[in-house]
This record gives sequence, C-alpha cells and structure tokens, in this order.
Amino acid sequence: MTNKRPIILVTNDDGYLSQGIKFLIRVMREIGEVFVVAPESNRSGMSHAMTLYNDIYIQPVNDNNHDFICSGTPVDCVKIAVNKILPRLPDLCVSGINHGSNHSINALYSGTLHAALEGALQGFKSISFSHLSYAKDIDFNSFRDFIKTLSLNALADNISNDVVLNVNLPDTIYSNIKGVRICSQAKGKWTEHFENTKIVDNKTFYSIKGQFQTDLTNKDTDSWALENNFISIVPININCTDFHMYHKLKYLERDF
Repeated sequence: MTNKRPIILVTNDDGYLSQGIKFLIRVMREIGEVFVVAPESNRSGMSHAMTLYNDIYIQPVNDNNHDFICSGTPVDCVKIAVNKILPRLPDLCVSGINHGSNHSINALYSGTLHAALEGALQGFKSISFSHLSYAKDIDFNSFRDFIKTLSLNALADNISNDVVLNVNLPDTIYSNIKGVRICSQAKGKWTEHFENTKIVDNKTFYSIKGQFQTDLTNKDTDSWALENNFISIVPININCTDFHMYHKLKYLERDF
C-alpha cells in the first residue's frame, strides 16, 4: 500500500438499500476511497452463485461514478467491479454488514461471505461482516471502532490475500459484549421442512422452512463465542483441501 488513500470495495447480499451496507460505507469512507457495487435487491443465500446464462447490468446511483447497483449475485458484483469499474485492484473488499448470522455452516450458504471469498480469489484482502439480528434498527454505530480498527489492520498487511475474515457480531447490546475471539467454524445442521403453499397448473409450490442447530460446547468455535456474547472471527482459506484426509489417503497413490 502506498501513501495514497486505499481503494476499498464495499458489497453485500442484502441489497444496496440495506441498513448494514449503508453503515459500512460510512465507516470505510473514513479510511479510503470507496467504491460500492451491490445487488439491486436481496440476494441472500446465493453462496458463490454466478450469472452465466443471462446478461447482468450495472447502474450508477449517484453522480461520482463510485456507487453502483448490479442485477446479479454478490459474486457477480465483485467480478464486475474488478473488470469494469475499479481503476485497479482494491486494497480491501468488505462485505456486509449482513442482517442475520453467517457463522457455523451458514457460511456455506452466505452470499455476503462468498462475495468476500471472491475478493480473495481475485487476489485482495477481504472481510465479511454479519450481525446475528434481523431487526431493522440495529445499533451498528456501537461497532464502528471495532470495524474500523479491524479494517485498518487488514490494510496494514496483517492478513494474507487468500484468507477471508468471517466476522459475526452477537445479537445483544454492545455493553454486554465481552470481547473478541478468533474461532474455528462450529459444526451445525439445518433441520428443514417444505411447506406446501399452492398448486397451480399441476405445479406444486413449496416454501422452505428450517431450524438451525449447532454445537455450543466447544469453546474454540464461533457458535460458542456468539452464544456467550463474544464477537467471533473465523479466518477462512480459499483452499478447500482437507489436509488431514489428504495425508491419510496418500496410501492410495500408485503409478499406472
């Protein structure tokens, strides 16, 4: 990073008009030159989906050509920002602040986190921020100093470009928060059922419902930290190799 103000890309999966991204934009503008590329509407649960068979569009939302809405997924937003909008690769990508949890296995489904993972794939530092509450009136301002400090630490080369920090904020008032924990991802499971909503033209329509269960006993995990009013940070590597199994299966190797 040079003495110039860093370029920061801000995106999310809740859409450009969400409260969380508006707050994150304000904080990032205290740090660097901010470009915003976010979905035009809610794209939650998109994981790493890309728009491959339809056109996507971008549309500026102010006069300085720094803020855009995108018709595609969160990953599309990052890709098109890099290829068509930004003057160079950003120094940092921040995604969020998501309304709702992205801890434990929810990370696998999250458009917020996977937008940040796309940033890592593109070669720049990335952080995903989520708050466990879905309320519209979350007091994000209490987390301003924490978010700003963590982002500045990332810019100061304290995280590598192929690692995303998955940050989750507990659903409690700030005075109840006990601190910050570096965590592993907890085990979890969704128990799902499909609600029959209607039948039209011999097509049966369903709405997916579910209940989330997670292990709260392991003090090293994000689930335990959040349950006990700690901010959780899970470093996630874009390399999906399970190295324990990699070494265990080496006995299968042979030449033909």
